[in-house]
Amino acid sequence: MPFCLYNCRFYVHLNSNRTLLLCLTRHVRSRSLTVQSSGIISRDPAMASNSVRVAAVQMTSINDLAANFATCSRLAKEAVAAGAKLVCFPESFSFIAAKDGESVKLAEPLDGPIMQRYCLLAREAGIWLSLGGFQEKGSDDAHLRNTHVIIDDSGNIRSSYSKIHLFDVDVPGGRVYKESSFTEPGNDIVAVDSPVGRLGLSVCYDLRFPELYQQLRFQHEAQILLVPSAFTTITGQAHWEILLRARAIETQCYVIAAAQAGKHNEKRESYGDTLIIDPWGTVVGRLPDRISTGITVADIDFSLIDSVRAKIPIAKGLASIRLGWVDVEL
Repeated sequence: MPFCLYNCRFYVHLNSNRTLLLCLTRHVRSRSLTVQSSGIISRDPAMASNSVRVAAVQMTSINDLAANFATCSRLAKEAVAAGAKLVCFPESFSFIAAKDGESVKLAEPLDGPIMQRYCLLAREAGIWLSLGGFQEKGSDDAHLRNTHVIIDDSGNIRSSYSKIHLFDVDVPGGRVYKESSFTEPGNDIVAVDSPVGRLGLSVCYDLRFPELYQQLRFQHEAQILLVPSAFTTITGQAHWEILLRARAIETQCYVIAAAQAGKHNEKRESYGDTLIIDPWGTVVGRLPDRISTGITVADIDFSLIDSVRAKIPIAKGLASIRLGWVDVEL
């Protein structure tokens, strides 16, 4: 049941009672367990036994494939040691260009050697990977796709999502960005099942478009929203945490937002502040330093989301209010 609560069109599809009930089937609960590169995990003995652990990465990628892979490999192994079943990497985890045109020149298909190396990492480490913002080769030599890839613990690509909303922005007090000049937008909304729940995929600037996340929750039954990002320092300071907590609250989903952090080169710097947020909108995972390299870890408990969605049944309320209304202009 996708919808948008803003001044735009929305659609309501009431197929059956089962469709509505599927939105209320599972729930997520977590406690923050923060790990830096050499940190120690403090476990909560009160955590329910039906929980699953996830990790989110904070890193500073550069224009060096080997160096970035070494960082990703080390952090994936730390996530495994921490007991995580899924580790989430930020946008442009494998490469951030220092010069115009570098990313397009480097772009490869998903079966190319760069992504295959990460598939091998997932298999050898025995953990699922969320790789957000890979430079996938586009339909011509002048374009790429900004693609979020999910790899399982056997090293198989389970799903991929190409970023729909491209970052064409004149940042106040900053520079002008034109992602569409070298990037093809995606068209499909993607959710995929995993050992930690049903994942809704997105990338960075998608965060500003709530209707995408409404569709991920109410049409695609997502339980966890993944938002790998490389926010600018200016926009991050103003909007990062607010937007992420809003998406968690309005969808009653868990949000995992792995972030690029710090100075990548002389021209580019990212805000950082990797966050894990529960469906109540509480930040439950965060590194002590918003620009350091490391992981934050939290437990996903499939009982809390049931409670939040049952006590504030927005899916049921929307269905009853809009019963019989289709394609309505607000």
